[in-house]
Amino acid sequence: MTAAEAYPVLERAFLSARAEIVAGFRVFDLKTRLRSPEALAIGTSWFDLVIHTLRRGVAIRIVLSDFDPVARPRLHRATWRTVRMFWAAADLAGPGARLVVVPSTHSAVAGIWPRLLFWPVVQSRLARVSGWLRRQLDAQRMAALREMPGVRRMLAAKDALPRPRLFAVPPLSPATHHQKLAVFDAEAVYIGGLDLDERFYDTPDHRLPGHETWHDVQLMIRGPVAADARAHLEQFLGIIEGSAAADPPAPERERLRFVRTLSRRRKRGAWRFISPEPVVQEIEAAHAEWIARAEGLIYIETQYFRNRRMARRLAQAARERPGLKMILILPAAPDDVAFEGATGLDARLGEFLQAKCLRILRRAFGRRLFVGGAAQPRRTRARGRAQLKGAPLVYIHAKVSIFDDRAAIVSSANLNGRSLRWDTEAGVVMTDPQTVTDLRLRLMAHWLPEGAGPDFFDPERAMQAWWALAARNARLPPEKRRGFLMPYNLRSAEDFGRAFPLVPDEMV
Repeated sequence: MTAAEAYPVLERAFLSARAEIVAGFRVFDLKTRLRSPEALAIGTSWFDLVIHTLRRGVAIRIVLSDFDPVARPRLHRATWRTVRMFWAAADLAGPGARLVVVPSTHSAVAGIWPRLLFWPVVQSRLARVSGWLRRQLDAQRMAALREMPGVRRMLAAKDALPRPRLFAVPPLSPATHHQKLAVFDAEAVYIGGLDLDERFYDTPDHRLPGHETWHDVQLMIRGPVAADARAHLEQFLGIIEGSAAADPPAPERERLRFVRTLSRRRKRGAWRFISPEPVVQEIEAAHAEWIARAEGLIYIETQYFRNRRMARRLAQAARERPGLKMILILPAAPDDVAFEGATGLDARLGEFLQAKCLRILRRAFGRRLFVGGAAQPRRTRARGRAQLKGAPLVYIHAKVSIFDDRAAIVSSANLNGRSLRWDTEAGVVMTDPQTVTDLRLRLMAHWLPEGAGPDFFDPERAMQAWWALAARNARLPPEKRRGFLMPYNLRSAEDFGRAFPLVPDEMV
């Protein structure tokens, strides 16, 4: 739980790998500092750890997400900077280094008509990027262009004074590889919602400034399920590109099942309105299965809850089973809205969808639902949605769903259409009752004050106890609050959100 606990585990796994490491990450920044004593004995950053691992003869194969260079130029550049650092590490490791680094943009692209429709927006964004490049010194401009090959292809006069190519209609890549996993010697898998980046480093006590907090959950699992994860990493690019068929769902191994989301480019249709073709929807199917079976308490932590299909499934379960209760933990606002002041289409549509989903749940569950956010028990000078009742946020990025202590799903997938239909995602379903119960108790205790009584953990009474604590915290000044729990402010999401007709829900 949080990078303070997860990163040292990942470092030790690299140090102990014997033959191979196969991985897939959205972000894997080799400038990230090392934390474990064992890793610090060989260097200070992940760049040093990769060199050390390659020198030991361990083969590394990693697929990194590459991003649409127009929509996400900073992330696009960061991916290629990481690729260059990996190859620099291989050079320093020596001629025997066995390294494969694959920067991969999702194969799905929009059809020609949506691309023409968005052409003015694309040109505007390219103009901003090219303007920034022109303001750089020559050496800095050349370095930036080396790290932005997708942008470079869309510019004229690339080396001198870059400017957009006026009549080019660039591809738009709406989907991405959002998974975060690594497999060690086909025996252990590190999997969940956490990428590797200094930005994502936080500790369980969340004492950093609000814009630096990052609550996440990652698992290290040893056993046969690691082989399923490795097979996925070897096959998923072929499935997405259409050159390989999707395998049937992975078998349940020792009460563990590997699950995925995969999509590919639609083969026909000029519109293809930024809409990949879903191929594998095992994470969504696992949620649907356990929602249908839940009878007592559903506990969920997620960065986004924007999927109306899932909201309706939960609402139907609530109406059919009067004893069913639900605790849902969300960040008080998306990070780009809270900390960057985002007001664009994607930010407003996402908040609109989340507000709609929460209204669906409230109508069905009534007083059997608690929707909570989290804030630090101290004051902040931040304004707007970067604070919650005068306190800095705790940003929640975890992706965990627990059903009646009978099943838990931990993955890279948020509960939105993008993660459940479009992006490449990976996770596990655990059905060992003791493991699931231990996970729920650990996660619950994280948000609660020290010494919280048994009511807060009892599936029958927890929802009411959490409501009472959050409501009491909301009435108190920040320094007198107990734990992190606060009520989620639905009105703020509704005021900010906007519907955009014709734009698919999966966009956000």
